Amino acid sequence: MRALPPFERLLQEQRTTVMRFLLVAVGPHDAEDVFQETFLAALRAYPRCDDPRHLDRWLLRIASRKAIDHHRRRASGPVVSSRVPDRVVDGPATPDAALWTAVAALPPKQRVAVVHRHVLDRTYADIAAILGCTEDAARASVSAGLKNLRERVA
Repeated sequence: MRALPPFERLLQEQRTTVMRFLLVAVGPHDAEDVFQETFLAALRAYPRCDDPRHLDRWLLRIASRKAIDHHRRRASGPVVSSRVPDRVVDGPATPDAALWTAVAALPPKQRVAVVHRHVLDRTYADIAAILGCTEDAARASVSAGLKNLRERVA
């Protein structure tokens, strides 16, 4: 068994991938907060990590769980707004706004699975390992997420 690298080196090597995942999984406004939660949880658990070969998967599993927790907290709490819109907006502000709205509306596990597959280009085996489920369950989550997106955007 190989020794774990220093945590700082792991952070430097994986920060871009984790941030890229979180930007899509939780949105640009909350990505930095969830990023910090992810690496704090990883730092606490790092001494107990027993397999240095798959630290990227281990970190993405933590990030995935933090993203799901984030969505659950947001769904159960009030929506805080510092300002009220002046007028109702009829359509999306940008061509991608409908897609981003649809992605944000996905159930957390589907959203995380779709992001891993289509943003980070992870295999279903990797997604299963990251989410702690079977490969079939990972495929089902991605498939259901894509079906939801097609229905919402079409």
